[in-house]
Amino acid sequence: MLRFTANLSLLFTELPLIERFAAARAAGFRAVEIQFPYELSIGEIHQELEQHELELVLINVPAGDLMQGGDGLAGVPGREQMFHRAVMQAVPYARQLGVRCVNVLAGRQPEDGDLLHCLHTLADNARHAAEVFHSIGITTTLEAINTFDIPRFLVSNIAQMQEILEAADHPALKMQFDCYHLARMGEDLIAGLRENIADIGHIQFADTPGRGAPGSGDIRFEQVFRYIEELPYSGWCGAEYLPGSAGSTASLAGWWPRWRDRA
Repeated sequence: MLRFTANLSLLFTELPLIERFAAARAAGFRAVEIQFPYELSIGEIHQELEQHELELVLINVPAGDLMQGGDGLAGVPGREQMFHRAVMQAVPYARQLGVRCVNVLAGRQPEDGDLLHCLHTLADNARHAAEVFHSIGITTTLEAINTFDIPRFLVSNIAQMQEILEAADHPALKMQFDCYHLARMGEDLIAGLRENIADIGHIQFADTPGRGAPGSGDIRFEQVFRYIEELPYSGWCGAEYLPGSAGSTASLAGWWPRWRDRA
């Protein structure tokens, strides 16, 4: 199954976040995702979702200082209580807004940190998050992020995601399969989808190497999207790309009309 969401953290950023819901609906999306929705209240988001007949599919657990260049929370020994508090901050947003998946960002290996200790911490924290969200009917995902964009990121390829899922050992913990990050790390997207579909909770995409719209780079999205159509996958595919200087509307004109009709 092929269903698309607009990631409001990267698309329509010419508008304040509160106005991007309307822009996504006007473009033809029926679902959205937001990396970190916490600048808005639950009530504000709920009103936008209701008004524009949208579903909020995915949010992230707060990641501490990661987006400002720090190491983050989930894989950093000594920050376990901070991560637990971040999970509890995400819970009411996820529960009250009907979110399907909550994503955990692994974070960076501290420059003086022991890798195995970090990975053990990450597995424990991922298991904790999966248990908390599973108790309210929500899937937890964990994604790989390429080390060109975020050096020292703890999980950067499919094998490492598999290892953390195995170590955490929780049925509600799945992969977030981000085509952009995995392609940047040299992964075969079709093979990765085929071999891991049972463990994939959410898919995201952007082209490589510039993280632009489909058709702006090297990924053969015609092949990738057609393959996803054939998979036993009932989740969503998030458009999480940088629209470029022409803006979101122009970036949608290339790929979206064709695939919107198929979806």
